[in-house]
Amino acid sequence: MRDALFDLAETPPEHAVIARFHLGGDGFGEADQRALVFEAERTMAAAVKAAGVGEVDGNEFGGGEVVIFAYGPDAKALYLVMESGLRTLPFRPAHVVLRYGEPADDVVSEHIDL
Repeated sequence: MRDALFDLAETPPEHAVIARFHLGGDGFGEADQRALVFEAERTMAAAVKAAGVGEVDGNEFGGGEVVIFAYGPDAKALYLVMESGLRTLPFRPAHVVLRYGEPADDVVSEHIDL
């Protein structure tokens, strides 16, 4: 007899791509800036889905910046699919953090300036 409790497949840790763009000011950016972000996000989400490397999970506006979040099993593969879309956004300064694992103090991450 097998014990199903010990036959569970181990779930790989979730990696993340977190892109941060400065919009200026202290608010949510201008309407045209938000429209550019939404369009780039839709394009990247379609590319990520087609490549099967994860999902673009959304954004957060505030404090004069926007942050775009994406998650999948391989942060580098996810970033490579998203890179061209991220670089089309004109807002600077900007950077991306690739997080290789679940959020924790000791998780490996990589910082990439755009």
